[in-house]
Amino acid sequence: MNDIREVEVVVVGAGQAGLAGAYHLRRTGYAPDRDFVVLDHSPGPGGAWQFRWPSLTYGKVHGMHALPGMELTGADPARPSSEVISAYFASYERAFDLRVHRPVDVRAVREGPGGRLLVETSADTWATRALINATGTWDRPFWPRYPGQETFRGRQVHTAHYPGPEAFAGLRVVVVGGGASGTQHLLELAPYAAATTWVTRRPPIFREGPFDEDAGRAAVALVEERVRQGLPPRSVVSVTGLPLNDAVRQGLADGVLDRQPMFDRITPDGVEWNDGRQVPADVILWATGFRPAVDHLAPLRLREPGGGIRVDGTRAVADPRVHLVGYGPSASTIGANRAGRAAVRDIRRLLADPTAPILEPAERAARDERTESAERAAPAESAA
Repeated sequence: MNDIREVEVVVVGAGQAGLAGAYHLRRTGYAPDRDFVVLDHSPGPGGAWQFRWPSLTYGKVHGMHALPGMELTGADPARPSSEVISAYFASYERAFDLRVHRPVDVRAVREGPGGRLLVETSADTWATRALINATGTWDRPFWPRYPGQETFRGRQVHTAHYPGPEAFAGLRVVVVGGGASGTQHLLELAPYAAATTWVTRRPPIFREGPFDEDAGRAAVALVEERVRQGLPPRSVVSVTGLPLNDAVRQGLADGVLDRQPMFDRITPDGVEWNDGRQVPADVILWATGFRPAVDHLAPLRLREPGGGIRVDGTRAVADPRVHLVGYGPSASTIGANRAGRAAVRDIRRLLADPTAPILEPAERAARDERTESAERAAPAESAA
């Protein structure tokens, strides 16, 4: 085993959720590399954004919410989002002196001596009193399995490795998935491809007009209820539907977004339905989403029979030392910010008095409202 180093809190992941948690630890008096440490396995700043395809420019990004305490200003909308957001995250880490350790792979989190958790990594082993897990989903692309998949003579590509539209020039492409990535890929590659076919398990829901706050809260509540029951989380967009913007309207009018039901099998030369219909394909592009990257938590046995980790707020119900930020209802940029703050509040309380009872959801909501009111009345903190 590597040398064991002790801290109060370990933050795993330096995407939006991890940096939000680290910011709130710093703001409340915790010192980096003394009281807490941030571990990230990526080669550089930017979280999952650094791996996005080059054609996803900053102007095409929907709902990028600034990190707490520092706005993203003056970004060129024509510049790749991977470059813009990676540079922003790098500036943020420097501004708040978060001292992210990278590249560090967290291999396992297990029970340690003295009531601490042992975080085993490719570098050191950390003994910590609390853990903020902010590992997101990018490292676990979901590949559905269909009969005949192994016989397909063409290429199969997942969103995680999408190379940009030029790679599909002159090819027949089947795009699988009804989320934001699926529609963006389809609209982008259609002018290059010889033919496109769009298939989804469920008919897509396009949302007309602005998405108001009440609807947003209702959508998040549905996802939150799943994780509270220990079920695998669904994405918020699966509940809210897709925005009906100008590009989507044009795609519907042109017939590019002509959704077909999910095929029943894959053949060597394409896909096939039970009614005998066949579509030839050179490429199957799986825009089928991701699953939470939480395998390193397996030694703690947090998973419920339903397949997910039961979470109340951000706290793992099975172990109050573990907080999952960017998981389920907080898997959005604004949700990650709020969850990072909430996790730090609970962790501070736990570390101050490990025997104190955990608040019930109603008590937690009332407490958070009082704290947020106080914070709104306080002067804003700047990174300058």
